[in-house]
Amino acid sequence: MLARSSTVNAVVDFELFDDNGCASTVHAELRYDSADPYAVRGDFCLQGQVVRWVFARALLRTGLYEPVGEGDVRVHPWLDDDGKAVLVVDLCSPDGSATMQAPSSHLATFLRRTEALVPLGTESAHVQFDDVLRQLLQGDPT
Repeated sequence: MLARSSTVNAVVDFELFDDNGCASTVHAELRYDSADPYAVRGDFCLQGQVVRWVFARALLRTGLYEPVGEGDVRVHPWLDDDGKAVLVVDLCSPDGSATMQAPSSHLATFLRRTEALVPLGTESAHVQFDDVLRQLLQGDPT
């Protein structure tokens, strides 16, 4: 029997860029749950509303070192104006698009904590397939 799920949380400040290139700070809570070992949930606080995105953990990890992603989410490493490493996240939805960046070191620390909980390559051992199948058959989106 597998252990109950555990979580890793981190609060990370992203810079959100508007169409003119001006930045504003967006607070995000990143959450990793070993019960959903392939995903990282990001809750971004925008003008009093929370916008939730779910990313593949591997996408964020790879994006720290090279461009990756297709479709709605693309990430790539970059150096900001001060020469510090940042992770750039481009999001696209029918409602609009956004470009944000956060310090790579903050995201790398968060990802290392998730990998201490569920090492890379062992994710499938943490998936409760019976629970997932039951949720699918019952139409439960959780």
